[in-house]
Amino acid sequence: MNVDIDIEDWPAGKWETLAERAASAAISQAPELANSRLTTSLLFTSDAEVHTLNREWRDRDKPTNVLSFPMLERAELLDLEAEGPPVMLGDLALAYETCAREAAEKGVPLDHHAAHLIVHGLLHLAGYDHETSPEDADHMEALEIKALAQMGIADPYADRDI
Repeated sequence: MNVDIDIEDWPAGKWETLAERAASAAISQAPELANSRLTTSLLFTSDAEVHTLNREWRDRDKPTNVLSFPMLERAELLDLEAEGPPVMLGDLALAYETCAREAAEKGVPLDHHAAHLIVHGLLHLAGYDHETSPEDADHMEALEIKALAQMGIADPYADRDI
């Protein structure tokens, strides 16, 4: 999978390197993402931009931490041949102010939280969904935890009530 990265309205940092590492970690847990024909765009942007995208495309009039816009159904992704022209998997957008606030609230470094959201978004693009059932949520969270552990990032769900 190729990831096209655009950075707007985020502080200086190694965001491209982080995104590439997060994509590799996501691929290790969701090998269907490894197809070299796949392309994903990742936009590091502001709350204002994510708010606009969320309102226009999801009818939700508020910013959020990450938006994912899949362009393939899961069945299409799983059936995608290795040879052929490039195929757009989908787009991701991360909102800086929301991500920074959430990281501070959780007491984690911003880059760890951003990595989590990139992995989370990529899994959504691959057709995983935590809102369909508790079992699906548990499965998606387990993939995220394993991917982040490969990056040396602690379980982002460790503080949840069980």
